[in-house]
Amino acid sequence: MNPTACLLIIGNEVLSGRTRDANLQFLATRLGEIGIPLREARVIPDVPETIIGTVNECRAAFTHVFTTGGIGPTHDDITSECVARAFGVPWEVHEETRALMAADYARRDPPVEFNAARLRMATLPRGAVPIRCTETTAPGFSMGNVHVMAGVPRIMRSMFEALAPTLEGGRPILSRTVHAHQVYEGQIAEGLSAIQAAHPALDLGSYPYYRGTGGGVALVAKGTDAAAVEAAAAACFALLARFGEAQQGEPSADQVST
Repeated sequence: MNPTACLLIIGNEVLSGRTRDANLQFLATRLGEIGIPLREARVIPDVPETIIGTVNECRAAFTHVFTTGGIGPTHDDITSECVARAFGVPWEVHEETRALMAADYARRDPPVEFNAARLRMATLPRGAVPIRCTETTAPGFSMGNVHVMAGVPRIMRSMFEALAPTLEGGRPILSRTVHAHQVYEGQIAEGLSAIQAAHPALDLGSYPYYRGTGGGVALVAKGTDAAAVEAAAAACFALLARFGEAQQGEPSADQVST
């Protein structure tokens, strides 16, 4: 069995629509590549009780929990202290991190004040292991199976790549896609159900797309068994070919419109 993962996207700005999340697709893709399928994602507000309760629920249910957002210097950046409360440990200045950040700010031109707000980013749950990346000296951190990362996409990606070599994964998630124009889900639903029944260990997905002259459907087979993925993809191709011109791969960008 592969390990499993859950993503908690933390921030009122995402729930309000002010900020569009740009991290879910990246994390789902990268985790799949290292054999840790993302099984759930939640968007939750900057409310301490919600963060604490959700972290505790998810860390008991999944091999890994990843969080994004809420580790900056402002009053609503409360993820780190909430994780400390979830684990029942003090939230305290991490001296090594404090020294690294202070030196970083001091050598800038002009120097940047390392004030109380910025010190919050060097304050971690006791026992946390910092996630250091190339984008910033303000770290993410791992606490048990909970991995806390920034919400800013370029920083989050850098933190994840620093963390990834330490994660014990499983068999990579493989994916094959076929599609056909002018073929619709109502035509292939029964056949697709039969293919899924023949390959219960795989995830088979059906994704309609649209363009100015009509639409079509893409079928995706995902799993860890290469032979099963290939067999299911071949069956999906044959199913689409019964109703139209089946093609390998994703529909091209000019075929898809929103």
